[in-house]
Amino acid sequence: MTAPTSSGAVDRRRVRAVRGLSRPRGGGRAFHTVPGPRAGSRTPWLYLAPALVVLGGLLAYPVYQLGLISLFHYTQAQVSGGEPTTFEGFGNYAELFGDERFWEVLLATVVFAAACVVCTLAVGCALAVLLTRVRAVPRLALTLAALGAWATPAITGSTVWLFLFDADFGPVNRVLGLGDHAWTYGRFSAFFLVLLEVVWCSFPFVMVTVYAGIRAVPSEVLEAASLDGASPWRIWRSVLAPMLRPILVVVTIQSVIWDFKVFTQIYVMTGGGGIAGQNLVLNVYAYQQAFASSQYGLGAAIGVVMLLILLAVTLVYLRLLRRQGEEL
Repeated sequence: MTAPTSSGAVDRRRVRAVRGLSRPRGGGRAFHTVPGPRAGSRTPWLYLAPALVVLGGLLAYPVYQLGLISLFHYTQAQVSGGEPTTFEGFGNYAELFGDERFWEVLLATVVFAAACVVCTLAVGCALAVLLTRVRAVPRLALTLAALGAWATPAITGSTVWLFLFDADFGPVNRVLGLGDHAWTYGRFSAFFLVLLEVVWCSFPFVMVTVYAGIRAVPSEVLEAASLDGASPWRIWRSVLAPMLRPILVVVTIQSVIWDFKVFTQIYVMTGGGGIAGQNLVLNVYAYQQAFASSQYGLGAAIGVVMLLILLAVTLVYLRLLRRQGEEL
């Protein structure tokens, strides 16, 4: 027979057993971590639900309606109820892709948007670097001037730029001695004028964003590069640009989206697309097809094509960056 044990001895053995379970092997200290959300947990989706509902109402439903209209023969007769709406499937897309005019406008849009993006990034990044090298008062003046350009409505800025380059009263022709040169009559000069206005109202976003990124770079890194004899251009190319690559990705994608779907500047400054439509871009072309010609289904098809192009460009760009090991 075994001797009875006291309750105090049993309690001490239980305490030692619990301590042994909580103590890691090797005599190290035990660390207690707070468990995170389990895989498949619905908690993150509950936090995201309000934003998803808002995005669904503001983005998903209009895109759905755009795609739906593009599949129907939808003109003014159908809008007024004079004729029934007929389903055409991909008939609008077949008509669009078979039109040489569409491909000309698409090429002009891609070239114009690419030029705007390159110029906007170049001006914005150059001024961001300049902000880090000037004193407080010039920095404040430059920032306020840039924000004023950014806050100016597109139609107001387009009207001001038209006046500056006006053939009769514009100060630019007088300063350059061009007489009564009409900038909006030529195809390339009109595109160049619109490009200047687009860059003027777009570079502040790039400048402010890149400037904030440069301020976040440790000053010791820049000082070390300067002590090694690196020029300002070499510092930007070899030090700042690689460290700011995630920020540059964001501003590049934003610029591509904004410049690819330019409408107001082209419509106002070229009078709806220029002489004989020589300055048309896809957004203005879609407007002409949908509202000027009452071909709403064809205009919606152009809108869907623009959406797919922008999605493809964005996804390809992000995929290439992920292959290079960049974290966004």
